[in-house]
Amino acid sequence: MIRLSELKIPLAKNATDAPNESALTPYICQALGIKPDELMSYCTYKRSYDARRSVMALTYIIDCTVCNEADILQLHRDNPHIKRTPDMNYYPIAQAPNYLNPKQRPIVVGFGPCGIFAALILAQMGFKPIVLERGKSVRERTQDTWALWRKGILNPESNAQFGEGGAGTFSDGKLYSQIKDPQFLGRKVIDEFIKAGAPAEIAVLAHPHIGTFRLVGVVETMRQTIIALGGEVRFEQPVTDVLIGKNTVGELHIQGVQLADGSIIESQHVIMALGHSARDTFSMLHQRGVYMEAKPFSVGFRIEHPQGMIDAARWGTHAGHSLLGAADYKLVHHAKNKRAVYSFCMCPGGTVVAATSEPNRVVTNGMSQYSRNERNANAGIVVNIDPTDFLEDATLNPLAGVVLQRQLETHAYTLGSPSGAYFAPAQLVGDFLANRPSTQLGKIIPSYKPGVHLTNLSSLLPDFAIIAMREALPAFGKKIKGFDRYDAVLTGIETRTSSPMRVTRTENFQSINVKGLYPAGEGAGYAGGILSAGVDGIKVAQAVALAITNGNQ
Repeated sequence: MIRLSELKIPLAKNATDAPNESALTPYICQALGIKPDELMSYCTYKRSYDARRSVMALTYIIDCTVCNEADILQLHRDNPHIKRTPDMNYYPIAQAPNYLNPKQRPIVVGFGPCGIFAALILAQMGFKPIVLERGKSVRERTQDTWALWRKGILNPESNAQFGEGGAGTFSDGKLYSQIKDPQFLGRKVIDEFIKAGAPAEIAVLAHPHIGTFRLVGVVETMRQTIIALGGEVRFEQPVTDVLIGKNTVGELHIQGVQLADGSIIESQHVIMALGHSARDTFSMLHQRGVYMEAKPFSVGFRIEHPQGMIDAARWGTHAGHSLLGAADYKLVHHAKNKRAVYSFCMCPGGTVVAATSEPNRVVTNGMSQYSRNERNANAGIVVNIDPTDFLEDATLNPLAGVVLQRQLETHAYTLGSPSGAYFAPAQLVGDFLANRPSTQLGKIIPSYKPGVHLTNLSSLLPDFAIIAMREALPAFGKKIKGFDRYDAVLTGIETRTSSPMRVTRTENFQSINVKGLYPAGEGAGYAGGILSAGVDGIKVAQAVALAITNGNQ
């Protein structure tokens, strides 16, 4: 097949839907320089929009089957937009032996996107993984999460961070990433989501998303698939310790895990698919001598604007078009104090949500449903933090970033508490820029639940972050008109942008000093978002499968 990219097709002014596939034929033939009868078949690989001009256009990547394929490729050999379609099929890397020693059954700790895909791939290869998730099943977990949002009641083991589906369940459900993916593992992730009930269009859209409510059903179906293939998924099973011994050549090697009830599950292969909020597990691994290191992360606030304002700024005269939906944005500013300020996890037509997992701390995140039709747009506006900012020698305490996160989250709780438990501190952008407390909202009503307490956020972040953010917001206002409007709402605090530490691993995906222990996903420092976490889960599952089939201990 031939892959034709950057195929632009203008839309008629009154068009409300993408043209059907047959309408693409003349454009494809013109681009390839062939006659219609030479085009045997084609399908859309990706579709995006270009709304920057007076006439909106759709941009396609098309996979075509043509007569005389070799001749066509030779004719266009210097055209970067006409190449052979790569093989994107997924091929299992191994198959479990007919008899699997019980100690060879891999354990997957955590059932977020990384753990789900690690377990699913292992199950598909016949390795019958055992999944241990500290939180509850996704529907029970949803009820607990709503209890915090509606009543201010936190369950530390079942919330927006912990439970089936991981932190990604209560987010925008974004399924795109900037990771390098030469094996097209991201396509495997997308395909499995579709098999589990996600909309088929996520395979085609350039920036696909699922949304929280749809993710719930998708996650449940994937769990059922893992179980049907011989795997086990155990909820409310927090891992409190790892068993580490020495193998025959004196190397440290994982031997199993211990659960909160004192029971032990033996295994020579343990995947630690931790989320970025599994702080107690990080501490336990550190105490057991598992090598880890501090890494950069970011902190900041959530900002809210009317979604209509963002649509107008991004789409211009095309704002409101049914094909475009709610507009998103991506912003970055390099401040004079050498700090990067950037938008993070932008949620079009979404809400700001309470995302703490620890008592008496406030954490914010953003969430969108599939429809993305809420009145506000929100995004994290965050500033980079380096280990050298909080520790002269980060090797002395790789968990120092966790200490800083907790300090900031505790202060956010204190600032918001005059209005109620788990209320978040908030401030209007105009007051933030002028360094004065906010006392009254403008036209923009914050969406955070349980609620917000208006105050001054200047004490909530390190001074360098406040300085950089005050410089960045007006700069963003020049890129998106109204971004720095007086009554835009800042809500604090955003601290869980990524894990503040990394459990370092080798090229075979094992801990550098504990064989058989596989750090994986966002919490271990190897992913950022649903898609990249799923891809990392696949990679680690493949490494475990090879280790078992090759007899590596």
